[in-house]
Amino acid sequence: MPLQLSGLTHSEQKPNAVQTRAFVFAWAFTVVFYFLEYAVRSSPSVMIPELEASFHTTALGISAILSVYYYTYSSVSLIAGAALDRLGAKRTIPVGVAVLGIGCLLFSVSTALAGDIGRLLQGAGSAFAFTGAVYLAARGFPARYLATAIGATQCVGMLGGSAGQFVVGHMIEQGVSVQVLWLGFAAIILANALFLYVAAPREQLRAQGSSFSSLLKPYRVVFSNHQSYLCGAVAGLLFAPTTIGDMIWGVAGFQKDLQLSYHNAVVTVSMVPLGWVVGCPLLGWLSDRVGRRKPVIMGSAAIMIMAAAQIALKPVPIPAKVGMFIFGIASGAAMIPYSVIKEVNPDNVKGSAIGAINFLVFGITALMGPIFARHVGQGIGIGPDLPSHFQKGVLFWIPCCAAAIIVTFFLHETGRAVRPQPAPS
Repeated sequence: MPLQLSGLTHSEQKPNAVQTRAFVFAWAFTVVFYFLEYAVRSSPSVMIPELEASFHTTALGISAILSVYYYTYSSVSLIAGAALDRLGAKRTIPVGVAVLGIGCLLFSVSTALAGDIGRLLQGAGSAFAFTGAVYLAARGFPARYLATAIGATQCVGMLGGSAGQFVVGHMIEQGVSVQVLWLGFAAIILANALFLYVAAPREQLRAQGSSFSSLLKPYRVVFSNHQSYLCGAVAGLLFAPTTIGDMIWGVAGFQKDLQLSYHNAVVTVSMVPLGWVVGCPLLGWLSDRVGRRKPVIMGSAAIMIMAAAQIALKPVPIPAKVGMFIFGIASGAAMIPYSVIKEVNPDNVKGSAIGAINFLVFGITALMGPIFARHVGQGIGIGPDLPSHFQKGVLFWIPCCAAAIIVTFFLHETGRAVRPQPAPS
């Protein structure tokens, strides 16, 4: 029986030892791709004023440009797995890397139109990163090491999110222009595309239906299951505070509303993606350990609410950095619905389920981004009571986390504690 993981089906013919090593090398370059795409996703938060000047627009205009990333990321996620199945890694993942690189190249051009197109391309190319890494890991690693390889991939991506804020913020602080930074991103990413193309082996792919209906068939199964929508809603509601509140508006909020220095603001917001590095594997392990998904999701969302209240209202005298780190750890529970959606759908559509949840998660982000920008973002640093405005921005996410808890009540529990266990032999 072929292995089904993240939309990706092993060929009936197992790869030989040389191909296996090639898959591992290609996986390593794809992990670098995942690191870079997360850095590209998070780094604009540390250069909002510079981007305003470069694109000749306002903070609200920059928010609109940055948010279009999630439109293409969510939509292209639906076809990434299918493209890998039909064409293989060598003809798909390097193209995704190259599209990301071209998007960074356009982002260095000082016009709003180039920024829009560049950000759209960045989102489209990035959609192949995690799915491509899982695809290659499934072919390069023995089954007993596969979860470890995927966990390592995820942690490296989260580190990229932190580096995109902390390292890039330091470079901005040292006077490096945004044009030079985005040209640097483009050069590194395009070089990685070339290395990945050389490293990825050619594959013997099984013949598959070529009609458009055959491509859509797995998604019909996933989207006809109401549990799929609940999984996407929970993950999206837990991701939005970090992708919008931290990755886009975090630095501006701490710097302009709380009057922190630029350096301290960057360090503070980088604590959230650093928290993911701990939280994603830790909460996944905890969910497996207790054999239940829902209590871990709801408990983590409750911790996010308490951390947000602490950051906004400071009832306990602990540094904001600590509160942000705790918030980041707890938000790692957003990855658990990715397991649930695979467990509530049939085996033969598990990969399409990953594409579907990516579409739903980042569709929610794309919808919420303009709402936050209009009601909170455009007022950052403006007005007589800036601390109150900062509190408004942080407290905005508490109902979001509370909604995730409510939706989780309606999820089916899929942990091993409620699954029938095989009889002892």
